[in-house]
Amino acid sequence: MSKKETRYRKDKNRKKHKSEDENYESRSSRNKPSVWVNVFKVSLVVLLIAVLGAVAYGAKLLTQAEDLMEQTYKPRKSGTDSNETIEPNKTPFSILVMGVDDNDERALGSNRTDTMIVVTMNPDTGKVSMVSIPRDTFTYVESDDFTGYTKINAAYTYGKEDGAIDAVEGLLDIPIDFYVTVDFQAFEKIVDALGGVSVDVPVAISEANAQLTRMVELEPGEQVLTGEEALAFARTRKIDNDIKRGERQQMVVQAVMKKAMAVGSITKYSDVMASLNNHLWTDMNRDTMMKVAQSALTNDFSFESFTFSWMSFTYSYTGESMVGLHEDSLEYIKHKLLVSLGKEAEDERDKPGYVFETDGIVSEQTYPPYGDGAVDD
Repeated sequence: MSKKETRYRKDKNRKKHKSEDENYESRSSRNKPSVWVNVFKVSLVVLLIAVLGAVAYGAKLLTQAEDLMEQTYKPRKSGTDSNETIEPNKTPFSILVMGVDDNDERALGSNRTDTMIVVTMNPDTGKVSMVSIPRDTFTYVESDDFTGYTKINAAYTYGKEDGAIDAVEGLLDIPIDFYVTVDFQAFEKIVDALGGVSVDVPVAISEANAQLTRMVELEPGEQVLTGEEALAFARTRKIDNDIKRGERQQMVVQAVMKKAMAVGSITKYSDVMASLNNHLWTDMNRDTMMKVAQSALTNDFSFESFTFSWMSFTYSYTGESMVGLHEDSLEYIKHKLLVSLGKEAEDERDKPGYVFETDGIVSEQTYPPYGDGAVDD
């Protein structure tokens, strides 16, 4: 059986599963003006792309900017060459942003992507669309070291950037033009290089740091967080659910972007660039990064972010908890991304006020074939 046939074969025993957040409306920031540069405001991708772009764009006169771009450049080993013809300041494009836990002290023997965010940017329409893929999404992965169904965040383990890109393209049916990979040390170092960020912590938090060497304790209230504290605040899973976790990540990212874009931070760009060395990789070359930065910093973009509707189940063969995406939710978000890329026409789902409602049926792409081995939570 071919890869495509295996991935898309019908699950005759599919059931209707409801999630806690099954109905939602796409969120737009067009009507929420900001006092700082209105660029990539919605999720963690803001930090990974816009900080890099802002620094590269704003630090053109610094000699280390050239060195940074050379050191972060890591072309794909295989896959599409379409990104060679992309003009980010003129044509729509997509980026897969991956936050990778590369800490050897965890002694896991391998590393997975803790964060996977797909971003589409259309300079013609002035719109940026984003979706975060749940890291436990059950899907088909094919690489040199593994072929079969597993969590989508394992695709990076088996195939690095190429494997992750293939898995995401297969799930969403859209081309991934570029990627950005960053590890958590880069996040901490960027925040520290900027002198910390101001965040309103809603509740008391006790969370291990990324290195698992000590506990980070935070009290409620407005405060300036260090890189270690900001990462613990963004990553903790103890105080709420994955949806709220995403909102906390957005809160931290917006705080970082506000600080990074402030005029007073220009003198800190040198430290920010130094913090990215050996912690960030991308297949965007120097010219591409400059064009992305130019487009992001000179256009008034509107932003929309989407959240998958999903259910959870235990995969009995491995004992792991998995995520199955609701089929209509997956199709809706595919459509929104394709529209953003100019590859699909708008329809009723794109009209103002449209509210998505799921029927709760899990997608065959993200559920064991014929329900084999699935124990619904």
